[in-house]
Amino acid sequence: MERETQFIGQSAAFQDAVERASLAAALDRPVLVIGERGTGKELIAERLHRLSARWDRPYAIMNCAAMPETLIESELFGHEAGAFTGATRTRAGRFEEADGGTLFLDELATMSMGAQERLLRAVEYGEVTRVGSSRPIRVDVRIVAATNEHLPALVDAGRFRADLLDRLSFEVITLPPLRAREGDIEVLATYFGQRMAAVLGWDEWPGFGPRALAAMEGHDWPGNVRELRNVIERAIYRWADPSKPVDALSFDPFASPWQPAVRGPAAKTDTLAAAPAGPAPATSAPSGPVSDLRAAVDGYERQILADTMARCRFNQKVAAEALGLSYDQIRHALKKHGLNQ
Repeated sequence: MERETQFIGQSAAFQDAVERASLAAALDRPVLVIGERGTGKELIAERLHRLSARWDRPYAIMNCAAMPETLIESELFGHEAGAFTGATRTRAGRFEEADGGTLFLDELATMSMGAQERLLRAVEYGEVTRVGSSRPIRVDVRIVAATNEHLPALVDAGRFRADLLDRLSFEVITLPPLRAREGDIEVLATYFGQRMAAVLGWDEWPGFGPRALAAMEGHDWPGNVRELRNVIERAIYRWADPSKPVDALSFDPFASPWQPAVRGPAAKTDTLAAAPAGPAPATSAPSGPVSDLRAAVDGYERQILADTMARCRFNQKVAAEALGLSYDQIRHALKKHGLNQ
């Protein structure tokens, strides 16, 4: 499927981040884009380039985490023939490729201290020196960098240069996670669902059933929009009856009764929208004399919550319905008993 380039969302937190990117695009200054995985950092970076005066110039991308430490400087700054084993010819780096345009450095926090030092010089003086050369090359490049790390904390820990952070943080755009984007989950799910239904040749889009919608809202979405897209598209193509609303989601594609045994801490089981949501089964009350009524009641309540959450496959929305509670009430109860992990 084609690369997703649209910004979809109506929440104030999301719209604010997009607006800040639009304002910063016109200024020829470095920008840091911060956010969890799957929040769309690369889309914001591309927006910064497309809305800038450099829009018709090169847009180079480099994922710092994908490069071994021994090669990252060669990729960024280029190398001369014979500079190291395997360097059979002279090669321009990403800075030279992006000359006049924008260089997007993804996963910036993974860059070594040595590479950070050379990057600082490139940003500060507009010069790069190929590995194996002593002749600096002038470049005109705007830097946009992204990370899911808190860079000031890495500076305090001695893992990131404070002077480089100062140079790159003219503007910092922090993208909200999907769980903080009020109202956007259903909007995005409908968008991805409609597209997948069209790909599969469905005559019309039936929408989502109540249990699927409840499961979406109850999930934390650690993979954010990227995870949501996978979950929705997987649910659509597995749904057997296109005439009925899609009402089952599988959050864990690896879940299977035949999956390999887990080594170490047990993984969470798959959370399904179709988990049973009927009345909670009876749980045995404490037997024998009770010396502390409040402690006994708390223990009994905790046991009911734990059993119901396990039965509902850890879906808070479904468990709340089974216990006759509101979503806020069950979240408060889970937090009270330390079960909201």
